[in-house]
Amino acid sequence: MSQLQLDHHKGLLITGIGGLVLTADIPLLRLGQGETWSTLLLRSVTTFVAALIIWAVWSLVTGKLRPVVPGRVGLVVAALYGLTSITFMIAVYNTKTANLVFILAFNTVFSALLSWIFLKERPKTVTFVAMFFMLIGVGIIVREGLASGHIFGDLVALLSTFILSLAITVSRSSGKDMGFAAIIGTALPMLVAAFMVSQNGYAVAVPGWIIFNGAVVTTLAFLCLATGPKFISGPEVAMFYLLETVWLVFSERPSNPTLVGGVIIITALVCHSLWQMYHVRKQARTAALLRHPI
Repeated sequence: MSQLQLDHHKGLLITGIGGLVLTADIPLLRLGQGETWSTLLLRSVTTFVAALIIWAVWSLVTGKLRPVVPGRVGLVVAALYGLTSITFMIAVYNTKTANLVFILAFNTVFSALLSWIFLKERPKTVTFVAMFFMLIGVGIIVREGLASGHIFGDLVALLSTFILSLAITVSRSSGKDMGFAAIIGTALPMLVAAFMVSQNGYAVAVPGWIIFNGAVVTTLAFLCLATGPKFISGPEVAMFYLLETVWLVFSERPSNPTLVGGVIIITALVCHSLWQMYHVRKQARTAALLRHPI
């Protein structure tokens, strides 16, 4: 197996673990039964503390200090992930979970476009086809949100998706491990939430769920997903941010337009992802033949 394949498989494994863990995020947030800013504060504090503990243990075990934020680009990535956390939390409490899930899937399209513009990684024709259908899907969902009164939450979810794509693209361009930078980025939403809570009061009915979410789920997911761009492309990393159909946990039945838009998005996403895996294998086989011609 070539180094290209090894790196690609490693990236898929790390990012896949992060995406799988992330599926528990929204259910835990809802189970906490808290007010938006109070939930964000508790989640950010526990994530930040957990990151510092992991960093300290890592440094003791390896015997060397690992940079938490790798240079100025690390600060940019941390800030972008921080903004993503803020907008994501606002979206969670201002739209249906199904709408949020499907709109976050649009992350793949944004990442592909940003990689093309800034990294000169031109998407293949099949990527453009997938983008076209995903645009249709998101358009259906947002239009339904306008009719049902969730347009603000849908637009904030779309903004969160775009900022997250920026974070992935900047991480990819640096070639550095941004796992800890993404977690340290929770300092920004922590400060904003602390200010809001000081003005409006603190209210979280079941804090245990939020503490578990911040200390385990968010920390592990951020570490894995923010490390992914070091090994695989931005659109591939973005694919793993697609959450499962977690609205079933809360008996939230998506509207028919949302289901139609969601099916279009997921179908396009799955087909595109399968093509990407096939294309990488084909490239590896071609490279092997060039090195060892018959």
